[in-house]
Amino acid sequence: MKTVGEFLAHAIALEEESAVRFDELADALEVHHNNDVTELFRKMAHYSRLHLAEAKEMTLGVDVPHIKPWDFEWPDEEAPETPEMEGTHYMMTPYHALALALESERRGQSFYQGLADNHENDKLREMAKEFAEEEGEHVKLLSEMITRYPPPKEGWDEDMDPPNVAD
Repeated sequence: MKTVGEFLAHAIALEEESAVRFDELADALEVHHNNDVTELFRKMAHYSRLHLAEAKEMTLGVDVPHIKPWDFEWPDEEAPETPEMEGTHYMMTPYHALALALESERRGQSFYQGLADNHENDKLREMAKEFAEEEGEHVKLLSEMITRYPPPKEGWDEDMDPPNVAD
């Protein structure tokens, strides 16, 4: 990633993917009537969309290239702030949801901080620092929120009548 436009293209994709994934998680848990967690995931999707709107506002007057999904420069296969589906369970608790969200925000913060610390483009570094600081605020908020919920007891995911899927 060399230009501010490329940075903004990455930021937009990162926040879009985060919002979509949080909505997917909320939809999945809504089916199982896990309302507390569904609400938390909807809030996280909302926050991602607010950050997305900020990134889009910054594109005014900037040449933002179209980047093919396979050409993004992510540290891993997906955008860093995308919550991992593998960390979900239909009986997950608010503690689990917050831990999942916290981890995704930490990855987003790390991504932006790495650019802020190491990029040669001054403007890009400045923008990345601003994004990293915002993600840091989200990390702080989630770190405080998770303390309100006790970690689940062993066996939290045992279900004597698990859902069945017809093939």
